Order: sequence, then C-alpha cells, then structure tokens
Amino acid sequence: MPGFADSFWTPDYASGLGVLYTKLQQGVAENRQLLTVASLRADAEGAYSARLGDIAPSVDRISTGFSRDEGASVKKAYDGIRTEMVEASKNHQKISANIRELVVTPFGRWCDQHAARIQNSHDDLQARIKDHMKQTELVKKLRSQYFNKCRLVEDLEEENKLAFQSPEATSPQGKPSPPKIVFTDPEPNEPEFFEIGDRSYTTEEITKILSDILNTIKMGDVKVPILGTYQNISSGADIVEYFQKNLGASSVSYAERIGQDMVDIGFLRLIGNMGSTFANSSRMNYQWRSRVFQLTGFPENKKPLLRMTSVMSNDDNAGSPTIASVSEMFAGWNPLNNPHPDETPAEKLHREAHESDERYKAAVIKLDQIRCMLEEEIIDHLRFMERCELDRLKAIKSVVLDFSGAVSNVIPGLQSTVDHMMLYQETIQPLGDLRYMLENYRTGGFVPKVQPYENYYGSVGDQIFGVDLEARARADKKRVPVLITNILTFLDNHYPDLEGDETRRAIWLHDVPLAATHHLRQALNSSTGDHRAILDKYEIPIVASVLKLYLLELPDSLVSSQVYEIVKTIYSTTANETTEEGRIKVLQSTLGQLRLNNIATLDALMTHFTRLIELTSADETYVSTLAQALSPCILRPRFESTLTMNERHSYRLIRDLFEHKDAIFGELKRQSSASAFGAGAAAARPRAISTDESNRRAAMEARNRAIASRSRATSPAHTTRHRRDRSTDGSAGRFPINVGSPQSADRKARQSLDVPNAAALHGGAAEEEQPAKPVETTEANGATTAEDDKAEAEVTTPDEQGPTGGDPEGSPPPTAHAESVGKRDSLNRGRNVRRAGGSHHVSESTDETDSAAAAEADMKGVTLEDKPMEDFA
Repeated sequence: MPGFADSFWTPDYASGLGVLYTKLQQGVAENRQLLTVASLRADAEGAYSARLGDIAPSVDRISTGFSRDEGASVKKAYDGIRTEMVEASKNHQKISANIRELVVTPFGRWCDQHAARIQNSHDDLQARIKDHMKQTELVKKLRSQYFNKCRLVEDLEEENKLAFQSPEATSPQGKPSPPKIVFTDPEPNEPEFFEIGDRSYTTEEITKILSDILNTIKMGDVKVPILGTYQNISSGADIVEYFQKNLGASSVSYAERIGQDMVDIGFLRLIGNMGSTFANSSRMNYQWRSRVFQLTGFPENKKPLLRMTSVMSNDDNAGSPTIASVSEMFAGWNPLNNPHPDETPAEKLHREAHESDERYKAAVIKLDQIRCMLEEEIIDHLRFMERCELDRLKAIKSVVLDFSGAVSNVIPGLQSTVDHMMLYQETIQPLGDLRYMLENYRTGGFVPKVQPYENYYGSVGDQIFGVDLEARARADKKRVPVLITNILTFLDNHYPDLEGDETRRAIWLHDVPLAATHHLRQALNSSTGDHRAILDKYEIPIVASVLKLYLLELPDSLVSSQVYEIVKTIYSTTANETTEEGRIKVLQSTLGQLRLNNIATLDALMTHFTRLIELTSADETYVSTLAQALSPCILRPRFESTLTMNERHSYRLIRDLFEHKDAIFGELKRQSSASAFGAGAAAARPRAISTDESNRRAAMEARNRAIASRSRATSPAHTTRHRRDRSTDGSAGRFPINVGSPQSADRKARQSLDVPNAAALHGGAAEEEQPAKPVETTEANGATTAEDDKAEAEVTTPDEQGPTGGDPEGSPPPTAHAESVGKRDSLNRGRNVRRAGGSHHVSESTDETDSAAAAEADMKGVTLEDKPMEDFA
C-alpha cells in the first residue's frame, strides 16, 4: 500500500499538500467532536447525579408518610427504593469523574498537541513552497532577460551584415535606401532584488534597512592626505557591529560578507586605501555613496570640489611631487563610474547577454537546490504526518475503549449500551481508514518536475538529469545515455560482491532516503569526468535509486505517454477477445513507434532486470513487487488523475516485457535492421555476411546436389531446423539496438549485400569449373520452400573444401572448425529473411553458398559468443 510520501504530489507541490492538510484538519475537527461528546457526557452524568441526589432530601421533608410507620413491609420497600436512588447518584457521579479523568483531560491535551504538530508542519512546508515559487518566478524573469539580450545581439549582428552592402544590393533602382532607425522594445520595469548575505531583499526592504543604518551608525568627516576631506564616513567596526545586532549576523565573517556585498552593489566604498575590500577594522573607513541617500531620501552632506586649476597653473608648484600625483589621479578619473569606459555598443550587448546568461544559469542551479530541499522536506513531513494520522486513529480507538470502560465499570445495568459501544469500538479499523483516505484523496505519485537550463542555441551542455533522453544520448554520441550504461555496468560488476541472492534482489526495493539520492544526483549532475569514480563512493542501493530518479525526472516517460492510451486499450481488452501472441504483436507494433534511443534504453534496462531475475531465481512475489516499483519509471500518463492512479497498465506492460523480452525486442531489432538498408534492401535479396570464402566451390556443388534430389511435394525439413529469418541463439547479453549505424574507419565489415567478385575470390575459375545452373522458381506466393532452406544448410566437411580464397577486405578467412568459428551478428542474421515475391539463381547470388556454410556451421554445434554491439554516434 502506498503511503503519504507516494500519494500527495502535484507539479506545483501546493495542490497535493493542500488536499492532505485539509484532510488532516478534518481529523483535528473530528478530535474536537469526540472530545465534546465525552465532555458533554461527563456534564450530563454529573447533572443526572445531582438530580438523583436531590430525590432523598425532597421526600424526607414529608413527615407524615413512611417515617411514622416503622415495621411495615411497605416501609422496607420504600427504604430500598430510596437507597437505590442514593447509590445511583453516587454511581453516576463516579461515571462523570471517570470520563473526565480517563478521557477528557488526557485526550484534550493530546488533541492540542496533535493540532499544533499539523499546523507547524503546514506552516513550515508553506514557507518552503513560497521560497520555491519566488525562485521560480525569478528564474522566469532572468530567462526572459537572457533571451531578450540574445535577440538584441542577433538583431545587431543582422544589422551589421546589411550595413556595408553595395547600393545596388540595397536598392533596385541603384540608389541607396535611406537608413532606418530600429527601436527596440523597452524592457519592462521589473522589481529589483539585492542579494546581500544569504538573503534577497526587495527595494522596499533594503530602503528600510539603509534608513535605519543612517539613523543608527555614527557618521562623520575623514580627512585624507592630498585627496582632501570626505563626508558621510563610517568605520568598518561600527558597520559590523550594526550587522551583528540588527541583521542577524552570527559571526564576524558573515557580517564582513554582508559589508562586502554592499560594497559590490555600490552602497559603500573604501576611502584612503587601495581596493574595495570590506573588513572589520576601526582604521578602515567607508563612505556611504549617493545611491544610499537617493533610496532613503536622506540629505547628503556635500562640499564643493576644490579648484585645482589655480594650483596647477602656479609656476612654483610645477615640479612638485604632490601636483604630479594629483595629475596621475585625474588622468584615470571616471566621473560616471563606468567600469567599461571604452566599450562599443556591440561589445556592451555581448557582455550584457553573457552576464544575463550567467545570472540565469546561477538562478536555475539555485532553484534546483531549493527544489531538492523542498522535496526532501515534503517527504519527511508526509511520513511524519502519516505516523501522526495513524496515531490519531489509534488514539480514537483507545478513547472509545476508555469511554466505554468508564461507564461499564460503574453500572453493570447498562451492559447493552456498553456492548453496543464495544461493537462500535471493534468496528474501527485504523489501517482501513488510512487506506480509504489514500484511495479516495490521492493526487499523484512522486514524479519530480525538473526545471533544466535552456540554452538559447539549443545545446544540452553538461546537464544530465531532467534533460530529454534523445538530446542527452545525442550529446553523449550513444544510443543509450552514458549515465544509464555506467550505472548498469557498475551494478553488474558489484552484484558478485553482495552476499546472497536476497541481498542482490533487495537493492531495487530498498527505501533509500531522498537526501542520499539527491546527494549522488548532485555529484553526477555537476561532474564532467568518469561517472564510475563517483559511483564507487556510494552504496549500491543509492546507485539503483538514482537510476530510478533519473527515469522519473525525464520530461516524458521512457515509454512515451503518447502511447499510454494504446497500452491501456491493449490491456483493457478481455482475455476472450485476444490471445497472448496477438497481444505481444500489438506491443511490438506499439513500442516500434518509440524513438530509437528509448527502445535501446528500454532494451538495456529489461535485459538487466530479466538477467537479475533469472540468475537470482526470483519468485513471483519479488517479480510483482519489482514491476510495481518500476512502473512509474517506465510508463506514465501525460496527466495524472483519479482514474490513472488506480490503473495497472504500466505494471502489466513491465510484466510482459519481463516474460517476453526476447520476442518483443527481437522483432524490434529485426525491423530496425531491415529499415537500415533503406530502398537498396528492397531491390536485392539480403543474405547473411559470409563467414568463409575458402570452400566456395564445394559448397556450390553440395547445394546443387541437394536441389537436384529434393522432393517438391512436401517439405521434409525438421521442425527444429535452424531458421535464418530470426536469431535463436538465446543470448541474454545486453546491447542497444543498432539501426543503420555507420561502420567505424578501423572496422570495415562487408555487408550481406556487398557481393564479392567471383573472379577476385577464385581467380576467375569459378564460372569455368562450376557451370551456372538455373534453380527452380519459387512457389506462387514468391517465398522459397523449406527444401530450399534445408539445402542451404548443407555444407561440405573440411576434407572437401577447396583452396583457400582471400577475403575482399583483406581479413583472414575463418576456418571450418567449430572451436574457432565466432558468433555471427544476430541483427545481421535477422536481415537475411527471404523477400516475398522474388526468385533467384545460383549463378547470380554468390553469397548463398556462404549462408549455407554458415547455417551448417550453426547446426553442427558451433559455440556462439555474445559480444556487445558497438554503439556509434
């Protein structure tokens, strides 16, 4: 059963949490209702006891009644009834006291504490969500600024390209067209934020802080030799003292960092020393700049600048070192305080675009950190709230038991009422109520929404998590992203290090803390080197967990959400309407619509898991639990709803992939291999890659003898013959689907369609020694018969082989011994299916004998080696 941590997630985080805390507040109201019932029952029992106690004094006032008759039997009956009334009053008073002592007082305290826990949790998460939303808005604003700057740069570049064209190119009449003034759209006035210390302040907040500083900190004038007197000066020690008292600076270093930020922003500047460093020193003086007084509205103390012309014009001071130093100072004078005084407009636009890019990138990184911290806090709070809600239900169960006990222990006559209350108490099922709450109020599973960095020019860069699978694979120049391959290889290498199959299976079901998973995610996402060195530092369950997190953070699920409805239709069909074979064919067709990177990645994952299940002898319970855990990682609907949360189509798809992996992906590989040939494959019958050119003549003679002696009535082929239209090696190796991948420069393997020149292979003697013999045409439907396949499988023994021929590519031909024959490529063998509607001749297809020889080698027990395919860009 999923818990709170897996059930109340939405893309904006707040909606799902709002549903949960609404239900939790409903539980608080239920606690008050039960507490009110117990309190009112105690009051009622007390009032009833008081009224019963008033009966005896009231009847005793009648002096002319039973008090005058001492020995009558009627008097004894009356005395018994009166005594019962007094005892009943005492019993009801005891019931009231028991209810207050056992129920009202302890349960009231617990209810207050439970309500405070829920409110504190709600306030904490609400504050974190607000920070996340604020950072999200800042990222959107910085992204807009960055894109606007990039557009301005592009516009300027286009204008520069058109600026110096010839008059004939600019005007059809040969006259230069008048220049046009292009006005750029003014940027909207957006609120300005000041990053000081670890916080971000708005203009209003920083204005209040600066106003308080000007009113609090001591300011004065400082005279600097040669330069003159500066106004509005405060020492570094006074500024640090204010930061520690009013801005919450816990240490001097943090206060100095706040002061340094104010210097960088332009609120302070160092006087009498070189540089712009802020330090906690009474000897270092800092001047409050005009920007501070403009923001706060305080009057700025200014003195007129000294006129240096009279001093400079004095002939007596012409050679003074003081005048020389002043001249040097004014030589670099920048009255506008522009850090880039000689910058051209183009350079300025490029610089501003780069600076906006850096700010946007830094904001995205900070948003990602805030999101990870928010998700960790949400999971911790949800698990804590789940325990609190379960404790509340158990507490209500105990309160009902105490409430019934307070009544049943005093008045046995109310046994029927007590039995009913006990029955009600027995019907309370805390786990059932919790399951009902989850089934009816879930908002979605844990599927984090990553805000990746979007480069204006479309490059992925070094981002790994939250990036489209095809874009990441294209950047890695692989069919399967390098991260997935490294993680699966890491796990394969470390499975033998674990003790027992139970431990190996448990790593995929281990409940890894999200903080640990995020720690490894951050290390992988910010790394530029080898992933394996990073993975070695973490435990194996954390590595498995980060792979599941990578699949969850993909923009679209591995099996695209676009085929979710198709998969839903497949498994919604009743068992009577379709067979298992038909369902597998439909799944093959559906998965064939996916991108090649998705198919290759899904094949790699399913190969890994099926091998784990097979090698560890996993039972049905583990397979079912593993499929349930992987279902949100493999297939998710586009939008989560109350209907899709209860559907199990993803789980059934994974079960079919576990059980029929070879059939499904074998067909997908065959289709992908066939599509790699393109139009050229349809023009010629594909054949397997030749494995031996030395026995060409003997194989041709054996084939002709088999064709001459065959029977065309029925096919004598055995049912277990080697089929050439599909790989049956049963290998379980993991490799990506290679569709039309170009061969590397150092590996020039001849394809089945590249027919070698017979003259080059046999010195021109092939046609002289073996005359061309036409073959019988195929059947009406164009497919070759089973006898043809059987004849192809016959090949001569090593003693009958002819002279060894050279391979067209120069590689040494393989021998006919079974021990030295390597496995043929299963995908290339899948391409060699017979083309429907075509006939062939032996003299025209020189590769048929090669296929026959290879097929005979397979039927004679050749050992096949499962080697991973090379993965090209």
